[in-house]
Amino acid sequence: MTLATIAVLAAGEAEHHGNVQAETFIFGVIAFVVFLALGLVTLSYRNVANRHAHKAEAYAQTHGTDLAQAGHGHH
Repeated sequence: MTLATIAVLAAGEAEHHGNVQAETFIFGVIAFVVFLALGLVTLSYRNVANRHAHKAEAYAQTHGTDLAQAGHGHH
């Protein structure tokens, strides 16, 4: 077989008749579901600090004014 014959046969076998959009629609659906799930996980962390405000207040009362000086750049 020559290279030209192999190329012609490969091109003939690669020919595909069908609706490509319908066949690949499931990839879009899967991507949408994954992004929706990740969005719900992100949304679940919303307002977490305020859920534990009583712990923050108790810590501030226990440690006094040291909390105001804590953080990055404060020594």
